Amino acid sequence: MAGSGCQSVADEAASVSGVSKVLLADNEAYGNGIAENVCELVEKNLDGVTHVLASSTNSGKNVLPRLSAKLDAAQISDITGVDSEDTFERACYAGNAVTKVKTSDAVKLLTVRGTAFEKAASEGGSGSVEDASLPDSPDVGLTSFVGEELAKSDRPELASANTVVAGGRGMKSGENFKILETLADKMDAAMGASRAAVDAGFCPNDMQVGQTGKVVAPDLYIAVGISGAIQHLAGMKDSKTIVAINKDPEAPIFQVSDYGVVEDLFKAVPALEEKL
Repeated sequence: MAGSGCQSVADEAASVSGVSKVLLADNEAYGNGIAENVCELVEKNLDGVTHVLASSTNSGKNVLPRLSAKLDAAQISDITGVDSEDTFERACYAGNAVTKVKTSDAVKLLTVRGTAFEKAASEGGSGSVEDASLPDSPDVGLTSFVGEELAKSDRPELASANTVVAGGRGMKSGENFKILETLADKMDAAMGASRAAVDAGFCPNDMQVGQTGKVVAPDLYIAVGISGAIQHLAGMKDSKTIVAINKDPEAPIFQVSDYGVVEDLFKAVPALEEKL
């Protein structure tokens, strides 16, 4: 664990069941997650380590490939299952097939699709917190943090929300996404979109769900005006309950949905909202 001012997070992680030790590196050099700095830190703390796991997020995908190159070890990306200590499962062909990958590298480097695994117990552990700071300057000096622009929203974060309301090209315009916003607010849901809606300029890229967007697995996923291209299904088909609203009865989205509403979305969504 690396980051400035993260002692409380380390204490919390140490209490999670199954965690025996937390390495804490508390330094400003890690405050903005600069990949070169974090990679150097992880590499210097690999003594006795056989597996390095990172989430399949921008951060994990930024750090682990660098570590892979430095160790000359293969990285197995976006795993969805663990068969043994050296064999792992990952989806391919937009989620239509599962590949089993076996590695003989001394250190296994894995990025993990968080939505494919149950949440760990949040208490019951007794892990210790140990210092992992580097003796020399932790700033590698290859990259510097300039600034960031964060999209602020009162809605839940898309990747971890329990409920997601997503719109597709059938919304016809960005202005029409307002009817989904009203529905999402009533349900305390996150907002999502298909790539077609994003490419059409209806909504920002950070709302995209799918193979080239975010992979989600909420308790409830409501797909509105989304035809169900295979790339989109790869990002949401593991949702616990899928509700599809589309006026085309032949839309592929109905093949994976638990409940389907064949109706004009501009009639169905307001009717659904009235019932809430």
